[in-house]
Amino acid sequence: MKAVVMAGGEGSRLRPLTLARPKPMVPVVNKPVISHILDLLKRHGITEIVITLQYLANVIQDYFGDGEALGMRIHYSVEETPLGTAGSVKNAQEYLDETFLVISGDALTDINLSEVIEFHKAKHALATLTLYRVPNPLEYGVVITDAEGRIRQFLEKPSWGEVFSDTINTGIYVLEPQVLSYFELGRPFDFSQDLFPLLLKNNDPLYGYVAPGYWCDVGNLQEYVQANADILAGRVKVEPIGQHLGGGIWCEEDVEIAPDAQLYGPIYLGRGCKIKGGVIVRGPSVFREYVILDSRANVERSIVWRNSYIGEGAEVRGAIICRQCTVKGNSVVFEGAVLGDGGVVGQGAIIHPNVKIWPDKEIEPGAIVKTSIIWGSQGRRVLFGRYGVTGLVNVDLTPEFAAKLGASYGSTLPKGATVTMNRDPHRTPRMIKRAMISGLPSAGINVWDVRAVPIPVARYITRASGAAGGVHVRLSPFDSRTVDIKFFDRRGMDVDRNVERKVENSFFREDFRRVYLDDIGTIAEPGQVIERYIQGFMEAIDVEAVRRAAFRIVVDYAHATTSLVLPHILNKLGCQVVAINAAIDETKMSIPTQEMEDGIRQLSVICQPLQADLGVRLDVGGERIFLVDDQGQILPGITSLAAVASLVLQAREGAQIAVPITQPRIFESLASRHGGSVIGIKAGAQALMVAATKEGVALAGDGYGSFVFPQFQPVVDGLMAIAKILELLATQKVALSEVVRSLPSYYIARAKVPCPWEMKGRVMRLLSEQYKEAKTRQIDGIRLDLGEEWVLVLPDADRPLFQVFAESSTPEQASGLAEKYAQVVRALQQ
Repeated sequence: MKAVVMAGGEGSRLRPLTLARPKPMVPVVNKPVISHILDLLKRHGITEIVITLQYLANVIQDYFGDGEALGMRIHYSVEETPLGTAGSVKNAQEYLDETFLVISGDALTDINLSEVIEFHKAKHALATLTLYRVPNPLEYGVVITDAEGRIRQFLEKPSWGEVFSDTINTGIYVLEPQVLSYFELGRPFDFSQDLFPLLLKNNDPLYGYVAPGYWCDVGNLQEYVQANADILAGRVKVEPIGQHLGGGIWCEEDVEIAPDAQLYGPIYLGRGCKIKGGVIVRGPSVFREYVILDSRANVERSIVWRNSYIGEGAEVRGAIICRQCTVKGNSVVFEGAVLGDGGVVGQGAIIHPNVKIWPDKEIEPGAIVKTSIIWGSQGRRVLFGRYGVTGLVNVDLTPEFAAKLGASYGSTLPKGATVTMNRDPHRTPRMIKRAMISGLPSAGINVWDVRAVPIPVARYITRASGAAGGVHVRLSPFDSRTVDIKFFDRRGMDVDRNVERKVENSFFREDFRRVYLDDIGTIAEPGQVIERYIQGFMEAIDVEAVRRAAFRIVVDYAHATTSLVLPHILNKLGCQVVAINAAIDETKMSIPTQEMEDGIRQLSVICQPLQADLGVRLDVGGERIFLVDDQGQILPGITSLAAVASLVLQAREGAQIAVPITQPRIFESLASRHGGSVIGIKAGAQALMVAATKEGVALAGDGYGSFVFPQFQPVVDGLMAIAKILELLATQKVALSEVVRSLPSYYIARAKVPCPWEMKGRVMRLLSEQYKEAKTRQIDGIRLDLGEEWVLVLPDADRPLFQVFAESSTPEQASGLAEKYAQVVRALQQ
């Protein structure tokens, strides 16, 4: 016997699940619902089928092909225009020359088809309808039969006043081929509304078989969730869904479950799923192929489709997360919410119950979404943040994304220009860098691949080689799952916001320059990159003064590429060096804060017995440095900057230093003491570098380990900072601990206040109005001068929060002041 599987349904009540796929292709646990139907047909010996198609027909054709892989023979009948249920079967009449079965491809059932077929033959019926008893028949066709099973009456989708039975039509029929002669080919015709009433009127043998077993229409989102739960609970007979681990947990191959994860079944884990430490999952829940639940994620009663990512500390409760979605850390998706394909829920965002988000929408960090998002563009059209283009590897930043980004960046530069490409040693930046390299030549840009060198070296070679710009790809030092892509201008400095906007516009409009064959860019590796850097470096240092001092120093290279460069420099400077962590280790490119602090403490312990003049730890990029003085004392970032500023101001009369306005007044005190001046700037590396290009600026620093000595290059350079500190100590014949003891005291505190994006403008306006008398010149945020004290309220550029900085005469007063204004910011959100 042959079967006709009706699979033309659009599934409008299942949107947004069905926007990119026909309803029969919506997955139920481990496979599309139509696959469960094909399994059922095979169990009853039906292996030759015709699938009728209309909406997104190619999706089903591409998935199943000719059916050989399933051990079946599949024909297709495609409707150009909707023909109704009977009309679509009539369209496939050429395959139907004997008794055949009709079944819906978008319902889930385990009804015994063999029994239905036997009933049909025993009654010598022209048509047999498979009937099923349901508690709520309003959405179905209601049917009444006599004692012999002959149909006497039916009504399609009645109201409660019209309900005369709980026996409904399942859409599973056994038919004789002559029923197709009752209507014309190409004419819209429906089984329930047209054909069966006609057979009933003609008193033709029309029967109904009330079937036991399981049947679910999967007609709306609630039924979809229920169908998944019913398979997990064993209420419907389907083919095995994976290996049973016990406790109602089924999984496919290559699943990883952390020892401290807590899983409470029933749960299905598809191939390649990863369940990280501290995760809690409560069933019934379904996770399809390659889903990642990151540390401490909490998921209950939810369905997550393939290639999706649930971030650290995120909560998903009773929701449906479609294909290739990202739910970032600490966000919450509530009951009944649906996130369409490719959706992104930003850090800390909240999706309220029953909200539907259509595909490819992005919810900004901290946003609170209470209504469905259907039309319009993505919620956010921004690529760049504080650290360049940042995202989770293979979630936000994929190879195809990186290639597109490379083409976008290249399209903003003159054809034939050159761009330097650099990375850190980890395999993840290598993958993203190579993908970017593939995009740049397509826009007519030549690439100089400098491989993996410290960031200051990459910046220098960009400027010295005459390149139009540069790119550095790194594993984020703050999160090993994240990659940062930093862009440089021709001076090796971070690009400004105008350049960022040009790249974003090209990216989102997909307005790429595609050059002809002869104009495709080249890819080359320039020689002597490190040697050229060292040569320029040594010309900016008083080498003899440092040599005469014969410094003993301890350097922690943090297992990074600075160990390829700095030892040569320190050797030329005549320093006695104890090196630690000098072997490059890609697994150390991103480490927890606690491990970083432990490393600095270890450095301090090593320095003391060696009586080292200086201990220094570099960050993995070679930009920031962390100091230990000659007494083995670890210097806080602000103290380090103040000590270096004091040395610079004393060495260079009338010098200017540039620091962010988040820093304490100690720098004004030092400048006043030595006849210099201070330039207050915005927070951020780009502002620091721009300030360093101004005439008269001898030093720029941020108080977090970043130093710029513009005499060499106007960029953050930890290697030059080390050499300059040694030079200043040598020429002034002073120990670093003496400089630190001479510094004025300072007390500064900081607080963070969460604030939704949409409230930030209101809070800033109200603060500006409420404190207009106390405001000083506005450089970044709102700074209030309160006599000997000051407060800065600064909206964070990348996160839904405010930062509050405060300085006072004691630590307690500084903390109290910061908390007071943090409370003001909270109150202004009410």
